[in-house]
Amino acid sequence: MGQTLKELGDHVAASLPQHVLGAAIIHDQLVVSAKREAIVPVLTFLRDDPRCLFKLLSDLCGVDYPDRPERFEIVYNLLSLKLNQRIRVKVTTDEEHSVPSVTAVYRAAGWFERETWDLFGVYFADHPDLRRLLTDYGFEGHPLRKDFPLTGYVEVRYDEDQKRVVYEPVRLTQEFRSFDFLSPWEGMNQVLPGDEKAKAGEGGK
Repeated sequence: MGQTLKELGDHVAASLPQHVLGAAIIHDQLVVSAKREAIVPVLTFLRDDPRCLFKLLSDLCGVDYPDRPERFEIVYNLLSLKLNQRIRVKVTTDEEHSVPSVTAVYRAAGWFERETWDLFGVYFADHPDLRRLLTDYGFEGHPLRKDFPLTGYVEVRYDEDQKRVVYEPVRLTQEFRSFDFLSPWEGMNQVLPGDEKAKAGEGGK
């Protein structure tokens, strides 16, 4: 299998030298890195080439690496049912540059790209209907970014007086506490109620 994947990676890299940055086998899977602006011709080739025939886009997702200049990776997982092979294609981008939509190559990409836009804030150019998919109307921020606060920016509750759902700034239900990360048994120095019975009963009656 490893040799087959290597030959496939060499074939893709040799066929698209102006679009492909590299190909490698990682965890027994072929991973191809492509230029962001070339993702449409790369996926079109992988779909139509007789040695590839990756007709199915099984997944499209984002990954956030905040320390990188182009912090986002967009990952395309493709499957060839005819040849029984998988391939992973990656491109990188940042908050400013859009990624070309691949909905013209794979119709299934429509909702995947909407989800990635919603959760990571990566814009897909020429998407026919790029709207949020999982968060609410007017949601602020993109919750799968590493710098998104765990508490979010607003909280939702039903207001009995107004008889409707209202949005309010997040309020922590308790003050910040500094934890020492000790278990109750390590941090407790006093005798717990009932423990004196165990000590009194040691060694029999």
